[in-house]
Amino acid sequence: MDRSGTAGAVPVGDDFSAAAGSVLDMRTLAITQNITLDGSIEMLGDWFDPADQDPQLLEATRRQSEHVDAMLLGRQTFEDFRGYWPQQTDDQTGITDELNQIHKYVVSSTMTDPQWRNSTVLTGDWIARVRELKGQQGRDIVVTGSITLTHALIVAGLVDEYRLFVYPTVQGRGRRLFPDCYEMPRLQLAQARGFENGVSLLRYTV
Repeated sequence: MDRSGTAGAVPVGDDFSAAAGSVLDMRTLAITQNITLDGSIEMLGDWFDPADQDPQLLEATRRQSEHVDAMLLGRQTFEDFRGYWPQQTDDQTGITDELNQIHKYVVSSTMTDPQWRNSTVLTGDWIARVRELKGQQGRDIVVTGSITLTHALIVAGLVDEYRLFVYPTVQGRGRRLFPDCYEMPRLQLAQARGFENGVSLLRYTV
């Protein structure tokens, strides 16, 4: 769920050049976030509307989704999604069907019944469970929203890729993509693409 820049922008790298739906021996865990120019992924303003998306941006999101068969979420984001998307009866974006069908893993120490089909609660040593999921055959595992979970995965060294939809907005506050004082080696740019609505997709591998 995310976006990019200018109509004639030349992409850097392929739009997921591997065949859609391919199954890999080691799964990629990708952080997919909507993010402001000043690095905030906490939406405190009105700069992102899930129901009002640029068609090209939606197509880019759809192409990413072809390579995904699991979603990892924190409890709050999971509950936000569960309370919104399944209730949409005329969703033109296709996101509702996608979220209903994909296998969702929610990290929580309090939830017992996720109350959403194709959902599994991860409790206890969830880090070990995520490592186990990555080691299984399958397509990509994506994380979106879920800021506390995102930070924990980054610190644990479990993130393979960052897929960032950068909005031309400066929020001036809010939690950021990386934990405070966290440093990491230089990332590799795999793709850069601009969209007509001013949003840019930047994809980095670790």
